[in-house]
Amino acid sequence: MVLAQAVSDAGPVRKNNEDAWAVENDLQLYVIADGMGGHSAGEVASRLAVEALVGFIRRSHEDTDVSWPYGIDPTLSLQANRLRTAINLANRRVFRAAESHDDYTGMGTTVVAALITGDRLIVGSVGDSRLYLLNNGALVQLTQDDTWAATMLADQGDPALLAHHPMRHVLTNVLGARDTTTVHMSEHVLATGDTVMLCSDGLYGVVDEASLLALMQQAGDSGAIAGRLVNSAIENGTRDNITALVVQYEAEA
Repeated sequence: MVLAQAVSDAGPVRKNNEDAWAVENDLQLYVIADGMGGHSAGEVASRLAVEALVGFIRRSHEDTDVSWPYGIDPTLSLQANRLRTAINLANRRVFRAAESHDDYTGMGTTVVAALITGDRLIVGSVGDSRLYLLNNGALVQLTQDDTWAATMLADQGDPALLAHHPMRHVLTNVLGARDTTTVHMSEHVLATGDTVMLCSDGLYGVVDEASLLALMQQAGDSGAIAGRLVNSAIENGTRDNITALVVQYEAEA
């Protein structure tokens, strides 16, 4: 059994909420996209990405005779290939929209998605929106950030030197910037009582992992937990949109 809810807020500074999300319990698919671009293009990019991603997962769920325009990665399961294809199609949708409208030039969006089948958690991401897994009292980030700082850290950079670098949050990979993108995929096994949390950077940018863990461990359903997380970000002075999507997993009897 899977129970999931999302809470999103524009935050105390921005007028528009450029985050988009989907809670598709019948598909056990959960998505957050954090858009960027002028003239409200960020809102357009995130919405288009979520629509395209959910659309392919639904089509491939209902019709096995669906086309696979990006081929099959033999190192991934069938379900992971579904999610990988869906994210690539979302990239194409945003890229083509940006090419077709002058006001949308340069728009893009992050995306993080979770697809649950049985006790398997499939994770796909592009950009710096994150997915965390709370298992047996430990909170682990299962996604990798596509940022300048993360790239430098991977090259043995000093975290202390990067903590306040002006380029630390610059994205190195998003949906819609190019006709192809790099999709990070991973697969995990869930246990009864696990909690999965997807979020945009408006949350984790101001709430550290120790605080995220404490908030997620407090009693409540997925909506209550997501609400606590968003409220904490606002109280901590976030200047960004905030979205938290919480999924509670219980194995079938």
